[in-house]
Amino acid sequence: MSRFRVLFKSTAVRLSALYILLFAICAATLVFYVTAMSERLLTGQIRDAVKQEVEQVQRAYDTGGMNLLLRTMERRARQPGANLYIIAGPSGDILAGNVASVQPGVFEEVGWTSAPFAYQRYTDGGGVERRHRAIANIFVLDNGLRILIGRDLGDPERFRLLVRQALMVALAIMGLGAIIIWFAIGRNALKRIDRMSDASKKIMAGDLSQRLPVGGSGDEFDRLSMSLNTMLERIEKLNEGLRQVSDNIAHDLKTPLTRLRNKAADALDMTDADTRRVALEGIISESDQLIRTFNALLMISRVEAGSVAAEMSPVELSAIVSDSAELYEPAAEEAGLGLSSSVEPGIEVQGNRELIGQAIFNLLDNAIKYSSDTQGAGEVSLKLARRPDGICLSVADHGPGVPADRRDDVVKRFVRLDESRSKPGTGLGLSLVEAVMELHNGRLELSDTNPDSPEQRGLTVSMIFPAKAA
Repeated sequence: MSRFRVLFKSTAVRLSALYILLFAICAATLVFYVTAMSERLLTGQIRDAVKQEVEQVQRAYDTGGMNLLLRTMERRARQPGANLYIIAGPSGDILAGNVASVQPGVFEEVGWTSAPFAYQRYTDGGGVERRHRAIANIFVLDNGLRILIGRDLGDPERFRLLVRQALMVALAIMGLGAIIIWFAIGRNALKRIDRMSDASKKIMAGDLSQRLPVGGSGDEFDRLSMSLNTMLERIEKLNEGLRQVSDNIAHDLKTPLTRLRNKAADALDMTDADTRRVALEGIISESDQLIRTFNALLMISRVEAGSVAAEMSPVELSAIVSDSAELYEPAAEEAGLGLSSSVEPGIEVQGNRELIGQAIFNLLDNAIKYSSDTQGAGEVSLKLARRPDGICLSVADHGPGVPADRRDDVVKRFVRLDESRSKPGTGLGLSLVEAVMELHNGRLELSDTNPDSPEQRGLTVSMIFPAKAA
């Protein structure tokens, strides 16, 4: 019983009940309308038939007088399914006809009877009083006799009852089927809601790996579940990123903060002004590096939270790439590298110019930094071109590269390969680039520049933007 109470609290079930009620009202209205129209149609046909009979009888009286009228009425009264034929005196007494008696007061009217009247037939014997109903047209002859010609209403009434019974049975079956379907659909919906509720309770208990069930039917419940599952995946990823950031801050930033504290303590003990100045400059440099690290973390968090999504606008990607190549060319030359660029003109994307530029700067900075110590590293190349799967912006170097089994790790925050620990940096560059690509509905791909050269394998980082603006 409690389950039924829960069932009736469902909005879908309440709407279904309302629809069934409205359907029942419309169906009842339809039944009465159809039966009334059927009866009216048959009654109209009866009136037309009686009217024709009256005209023929009157014509017989006008042509042959009373004798022809009597013969005409007698002949018609003997036919199967004959109409009602009565000749009555001025006082209303029945003189002749095929009807035993009629309802009192009928002959007081002239023309169509105002309402159906009751009558008895000669065949109604056996002591059982049977009352039939009919309508009639009454006219008066010159000699004062009253002629009644009518038609029994049994057939229209039987047809009306038959139609009403058929409609009522059909509607009862339809109503019963609707109620059964209603309960079946309501119970199914309630079961699905219960499953969603159970999954939600586990999620609220802290298990973000849980997902709402998807039945595969593609209905509104599935669409809602898929939307919420996408949101849960996003929340789980953000929570995992927050946990990683907390752990990485505790481990990776503890060392520079300790070093900064020790340098400050050493500076307090220095008496020589020049030596103290150099120590303070080192402290400032360390502080600047920490500030850049926290700025990078804030930028990544801002991008992942989507707070810059409203700043999206059509930007000319070709111009951004060309400006970045021109800006970093002196830095590449200073590191003993060449910087080549191949930019397809006229490429536009829907995005944030500042973030895209920052992502390109990070990739160029990494490429120059990790290629500068490699003998014969050659050059760093920057390319922008359209591909069948989207727009590809790639930065390739000829440095040591990244092993295939570590490429998923290097895009995580603060993750740096052992051979890169001696290089300045925070391990946040590729993390920011990946966050920027997710914001732009794109993806990040890492591959070897020279797969056949283990010593100078290099790394090619490709930013794949969607072919159409998101």
